[in-house]
Amino acid sequence: MTRPTVTALIVAAGRGTRAGGGMPKQFRDLAGRPVLTRSVVAFDGLVDAVVVVVDEAYREMATSMAPDTRLVLGGATRAASVAAGLEAVETDFVLIHDAARPGVPREVIGCVIAALGDAPAAAPALPVTDALWVGDGLVTGLRDRAGLWRAQTPQGFRTQDIRAAHAAFAGEAADDVEVARAAGLDVAIVTGDEDAMKITTAGDFARAARLFEGRREMDVRLGNGFDVHRFGPGDHVVLCGVRVPHDRGLQGHSDADVGLHAIADAIYGALAEGDIGCHFPPSDPQWKEADSAVFLAHAADLARTRGFAIGNVDATLICERPKIGPHAAEMRDRVAAIAGLDAGRVSVKATTTERLGFAGRAEGIACMSTVALVSA
Repeated sequence: MTRPTVTALIVAAGRGTRAGGGMPKQFRDLAGRPVLTRSVVAFDGLVDAVVVVVDEAYREMATSMAPDTRLVLGGATRAASVAAGLEAVETDFVLIHDAARPGVPREVIGCVIAALGDAPAAAPALPVTDALWVGDGLVTGLRDRAGLWRAQTPQGFRTQDIRAAHAAFAGEAADDVEVARAAGLDVAIVTGDEDAMKITTAGDFARAARLFEGRREMDVRLGNGFDVHRFGPGDHVVLCGVRVPHDRGLQGHSDADVGLHAIADAIYGALAEGDIGCHFPPSDPQWKEADSAVFLAHAADLARTRGFAIGNVDATLICERPKIGPHAAEMRDRVAAIAGLDAGRVSVKATTTERLGFAGRAEGIACMSTVALVSA
């Protein structure tokens, strides 16, 4: 039986500023990373696609904070934003999540997905354990807390069902569970978590920051990259961002910089993000003769967005000629500048193959690279 596909629909189109900071809370920094980025990363590896609903005014900001997601423009209300996002969902199930709940544990997300195997809808919640009072300044009464729950997100649904429910619902709802129930859908309750708190006030920001500081674990990843280009007509080669005079050039769709290509591929590999060809297809004419610094800068920015710092870069150029030694320091500095690193974290060196193989026959140049990423 084919596994149902799942999309995380993250609603980030609100303009709430009660939490302070001068901008919507989903775009503010939270313990070193934007709230929106943390909400997106929470679903890594658990869903097949991510759709983020944003306000037009913050589209560019959201693009930098949530790369490799599909952005959809929201509406004037939350209901309109969710409806717009649902139109972009192409999977069997959808998990509708508030961007202002960046701390949702992966276990909660997994439980919601699992519950959708037996129910048309499922959502996390916590039982109300405090006494409930009625009053305005003075206690005028009590309410029974039995059977009461504090709703959280993500709230999961079969996509066709919740899309139809939103189309039929008039007015505003407290959340998507209310919309689903109005359409007659049963909603299973799964156990939520206090970490899935919603950020609303400045105090919530402080509490959420402590949460992520407490969660911080060292995540170290290694990536390897390898690239090769053959010689062709020309009077120079570009290696690690440096133009080196030579009696031949390197052939390639871009500037054929094997050094920057190998380093970028090592970063993509450590992130499990494919290779340069996945992000900059050689079939796309806009990358013809492109400066390979664009590729390395993109890879480095993607690593930072995913919460990683580049620990070090080690690149080895493999060729008989030109001689790399006289240019190695400049290459190291150039790589460091492109990737936003201290030069002390970059090594560029060279070796020959003792005249064996294509490199030994001076038919081209290769480069191998290793990169270490460390969780920031």
